[in-house]
Amino acid sequence: MAETAEHAGLRKSALVVGASGIAGSAIVERITKQDGWDIAGLSRTPTAHGNSRHIRADLSSPDSLTQALADERPTHVFFTAWSRQATEKENIAVNAGMLRNVLAALAHAPVEHVALMTGLKHYIGPFEAYGLGQMPDTPFVEDEPRLPVDNFYYAQEDELVAAAERQGFRWSVHRAHTVVGHAVGNAMNMGLTLAAQATICRKLGRPFVFPGSETQWNGLTDMTDGSLLAEHMIWAATTPAAANEAYNIVNGDVFRWRRMWPKLASYFRVEPEGFNGDPRPLVEQMRGADKIWATIADEHSLQERDLRRVASWWHTDADLGRNFEALADMSKSRLAGFTGYRRTEDSFLGLFDRYRSDGVIP
Repeated sequence: MAETAEHAGLRKSALVVGASGIAGSAIVERITKQDGWDIAGLSRTPTAHGNSRHIRADLSSPDSLTQALADERPTHVFFTAWSRQATEKENIAVNAGMLRNVLAALAHAPVEHVALMTGLKHYIGPFEAYGLGQMPDTPFVEDEPRLPVDNFYYAQEDELVAAAERQGFRWSVHRAHTVVGHAVGNAMNMGLTLAAQATICRKLGRPFVFPGSETQWNGLTDMTDGSLLAEHMIWAATTPAAANEAYNIVNGDVFRWRRMWPKLASYFRVEPEGFNGDPRPLVEQMRGADKIWATIADEHSLQERDLRRVASWWHTDADLGRNFEALADMSKSRLAGFTGYRRTEDSFLGLFDRYRSDGVIP
């Protein structure tokens, strides 16, 4: 491999794929605060972070990407995009295909490192086989064998390693748990979803009802702050000794929802109500809430009056409805030199403050 930009003292160039999402926007935001980087964000929605440039392309179209990236010369690629499909076989075809298309379109570029975001469904299986069969013991560690099920994370990892061998770049995989971070219109956004739930409950004078299972209410779990995920991906991408490995990335603390839920309720000044016999999914609790949210948005001049772009009830129901424990070990990252940490309570409350300041929630 040729001398890297870091060793040559040259400017580094980042291409962030999925730059409008929780992880992608956090990466762009963090890199814009560092010297020595040129930054481009590839996404369907334009991004506006500091000196970053926006690139629009269809990730499913090799021709679209070839044209959009013809003049790009990134040294570091951060891939955080995904597209939800009806079945896992379709997820594999579409999401592995998007990664393959991006990397093929950059065959001309001096790419040194590609960092790929995946998640703990590497260990627990995709949504259609969620927690079925024999899962590894918790906390999950990175060298667990793959589950015998279709999983687009596995297909993406295979595409990444194969492209690295062909094109000569380093790589890293970042397996996050539920990511809490700043974005609107994201398909998996528990932080904003819970904020929307609490806001609607306050408007209607209802209690803030935990939607999930007894296992999740009482058991230990963990999460991933979007800013910590960004820090982790940039660390691996710019630390050659950390390359060519898969890493778990979670905040570093563990918590129980039965203790966290009242703290979230207190922030929004609503009455918390915990698990009480059976899960009470948000899909049911929030049925018909679209008009209520639109009214709240008009009353407070909020950014987004379309509740579908604010709350992802299905995703939060899936996470909090699990009947099994899910948490990850961070030892591999620690031993490799990564020391980042977040307290999950602070992640939630800081995120709510930011959404409020930006006019996303009242």
